[in-house]
Amino acid sequence: MLIAQQIINGLMLGSVYVMVAVAFTLTIGMLNFLNFTIPALFMVAAMITWATTAAGFHWLVGASLGMAVAIVASLIIERFTYRYMKAKYGDATEHALPLVSSLGFLIIFEHVVIMIWGTDPMSFNSPFAHAQFSIAGLIFGIPQLISLALSVALVFALSLLLKKTQLGRALRSIAEKPDTATLMGVDVGRIVPVVFMMTGFLCALAGILFTINYKNVSPYIGDHVATNAIAGMVIGGLGNIWGAIAGGLIIGMVEVLSIHFWGAEIIKVPVWGLMLLILVFRPTGLFGHTRIGKGKF
Repeated sequence: MLIAQQIINGLMLGSVYVMVAVAFTLTIGMLNFLNFTIPALFMVAAMITWATTAAGFHWLVGASLGMAVAIVASLIIERFTYRYMKAKYGDATEHALPLVSSLGFLIIFEHVVIMIWGTDPMSFNSPFAHAQFSIAGLIFGIPQLISLALSVALVFALSLLLKKTQLGRALRSIAEKPDTATLMGVDVGRIVPVVFMMTGFLCALAGILFTINYKNVSPYIGDHVATNAIAGMVIGGLGNIWGAIAGGLIIGMVEVLSIHFWGAEIIKVPVWGLMLLILVFRPTGLFGHTRIGKGKF
C-alpha cells in the first residue's frame, strides 16, 4: 500500500515535470534551441504567486500576475536571445549564441529575485491544503489530480493544434526549414513569438501548480524542476511531445521512489542514471526523437 501511494505521489509530481519538459520540447523541436531561461520562467511565476498572496491578495490574482509576467518575460527573451541574434549573426546562432544568452537571462532573473526576496525558502499558504480524498486507503490530492489532468489535456490540445490548424502547419514548416517557410509565405517573425508565448504559459502554469501543491517556493526551485524535466524529455525522446509526457511522469515516479527507499540526498543519481541508461541502450528515447540541427525532420 505504501509503495502504491508513493507511485501515485510520483505521478502527481511528474505532471509538473511534464509541462516543463513540453516547454523544452517546443523550443528544441521547433527552433533547434535549448532555452535555458525556462527554469527562470517557472520560478518567476511561482515567486510572484507567493509574493502577491503574501501581500494579502487572492491567490487567483497572484497566479494571473505570475502568468502574465512569465509570458511577457518569455517574449523579451525571444527578442534578445533568438530574434536579435539570428538577425545579426544568421546561422551563427546555431546554437551557441542563443543558448549562452538564455543562460545569461536565467542568471539575471534568479539574482533579481534574490535581491528582492532573498535566498531562503518561503512557505505558501495554499487554499487547497486539505483538498484531498482517499480510495482504498490511497490519498489523492485534488490540486495534484488537476495538475495531472491539465498536463495530459494540454499535450493533447497542443498535438491537435500542431496537426489540424493553420498555425500548427506554420509552426511545423518553421521547424522543418525556416528559410523555405519564409519563401512559402510564412511570417516567421510573427510565428516564432507564439512558441515563446506557449513556453511562458506552460512554465508559468507549472510553477503556479507546483506552488499550490507543494506550498514552498525559493529562487532556485526552477533549477531542480528543469533539470528533472530535461531528463524526462531525453528519456521520452527529444522533440516528441508525447515522449515528454511519458518521460516527465517516469521521472516523477523515480524521484519519489528514490526518496522513499534511499533518502533525498541521492535523488539525482537514479534520475540521471536512468537517463544515461536510456541514452546508451536507446539513444532516441522511448518514443523516438526528431533530429536536432540542420536537416532535422
